[in-house]
Amino acid sequence: MTMKPKAKRFRIKRSGAVAATSAARAIGGIEPQQQHPASQAEQAANVPMTARQEAIRAAKLKAMQTQASQQAAPAQPRAVPIEGPPIRQAPTPENPAMQGEVSSARENAANTDIEDIRREGLTGRQLRMARRVAQRHNLPATSDFDAVRLLREKGIDPFQRSNTLELVAPQNRGGEDAKTQNQEPPEEPSKLPQTVPIPKTNLPSTELSPARQRENQISQIQRDLANRRRKRIALLLARLSFFVFLPTIIASYYFFAVATPMYSTKSEFLILQADGVAAGAMGGLLSGTQFATNQDSIAVQSYLQSKDAMLRLNEDMGFKAHFKDENIDPIQRLEPNPTNEDAYKTYKKNVKIGYDPTEGVIRMEVIAADPEVATQFSRRLIFYAEERVNSLSEKKRADQMREAVQSFEEAEMERRIAQQQLVDLQVQGSILDPEAVIASIRGQINNVEIQLQEKRLQLAALLDNSRPNQSRVEGTEADIRRLETLLNELNAKMTDVSQGENSLAQLAVSIQMAQADLLTRDMLLQSALQAVESTRMEANRQVRYLTISVEPVSSQEPSYPRAFENTLLAFLIFGGIYLLVSLTASILREQVSA
Repeated sequence: MTMKPKAKRFRIKRSGAVAATSAARAIGGIEPQQQHPASQAEQAANVPMTARQEAIRAAKLKAMQTQASQQAAPAQPRAVPIEGPPIRQAPTPENPAMQGEVSSARENAANTDIEDIRREGLTGRQLRMARRVAQRHNLPATSDFDAVRLLREKGIDPFQRSNTLELVAPQNRGGEDAKTQNQEPPEEPSKLPQTVPIPKTNLPSTELSPARQRENQISQIQRDLANRRRKRIALLLARLSFFVFLPTIIASYYFFAVATPMYSTKSEFLILQADGVAAGAMGGLLSGTQFATNQDSIAVQSYLQSKDAMLRLNEDMGFKAHFKDENIDPIQRLEPNPTNEDAYKTYKKNVKIGYDPTEGVIRMEVIAADPEVATQFSRRLIFYAEERVNSLSEKKRADQMREAVQSFEEAEMERRIAQQQLVDLQVQGSILDPEAVIASIRGQINNVEIQLQEKRLQLAALLDNSRPNQSRVEGTEADIRRLETLLNELNAKMTDVSQGENSLAQLAVSIQMAQADLLTRDMLLQSALQAVESTRMEANRQVRYLTISVEPVSSQEPSYPRAFENTLLAFLIFGGIYLLVSLTASILREQVSA
């Protein structure tokens, strides 16, 4: 946020020379004719000269320079320049007549030149500049116009830049110029008394040029900016010291002098699957890689970081008692009667477990005040992880085997029931194979029918003779009657067997259905037996093993606290917090001001 520069106002008191000049004006009086043009020149200080006035002034200046080069300038009495109108001087007692004549001649010539200079319309700034140049050259100027006149008689342009720059020259140079001028022949001292004694020193003007004023204002602004910048830097250093450096020093003192050294024990282990080819295609692709045991590894990591593992470790190894020791610093030490939540916070801080899914390795770091205690904690946690892995695999295998065995037992029971039904049907009809009985009856009927047809053909052949043998004809007829009787009996038997509630046909159908059911149960029993065997093999392949790749070893030097790293981290944290707060405050301040 930028601020506008502010320049102070300076008030400069009038010097003694200026006051004396004013007093002299008050005592001697100022003529209205002389005061009016000067006041007009003072009022028109900022009005530029016209081209005609500049031409007139240049011509007069050239004529004066020419006249001065031809004639030597008369010696003028040295006097201290006084600002304002000419001061009246009284005649001295020595040679009054000659002094009066000389002064009257000079006054007439000076009045003529001064009137011409007044008509030029010089500004107040130019008149003041001419007065200062006349003072620089020790000319006895009684007024500003007289100073212009005297400088032109000496051949000096009071408005030249080189003459204005000589005004700011050091006093030594002015002294040298005075010495060179003093080498002229001594003049007669003025016999007119001085009304106001003025020291013969070149007093600086109270009014400064605009360039000088601008330089002073710029330098004052620069000084103010430098002071403001120094104040801001001092305030910034104070805030940084209070909010950043002091907390960092306190944190550094704690890490280097107060914090209890802690020893860490690192170990690595991984969970492997039993060798074997998986049943599915995707299982074959994932078998033997870390993705096959990814879920088990994550489950073990979660268990080791749980409150259950902390409670078991406390019961077995005294986790709370170790961190309640008085030798541990107050920040890391547990309270005398800590709750499970407080102990669990300390447990999570001192037991760090990480799992790398790309490699399948579980890395564990246990921190304690004693290296042996840290090693014991690490071994106990690995034992807990191994138990968890075994329980997970055993539960999965038990579930799969239980379902397979249950299916096999149900199939075996159904087969026994079907077999018992077949036996009951066979016992009920007293015939083991009704179909065979029916087939035998049908065979007998077929044989009787064949024999009957043969006897009928034989009888027809006998009857074709004109004088058949009666005995043979009768015998054949008797055979036919016997075969027909047998055929009727067999048909009646077949009818009795195939009809009714206890017919052989119904019994045969029931037996066929029982046999088909028994065959189906046999097939189901065979598949259940195969499923049991395959499940057993799959369960054996799903066995998980916890393998320790890096054994926990006691450390001889403390690993924590890392004093330098922690101090640097604290510095960055405090610096970031201060930066955020300061930016937020600046934004809010700018928004409020807008």
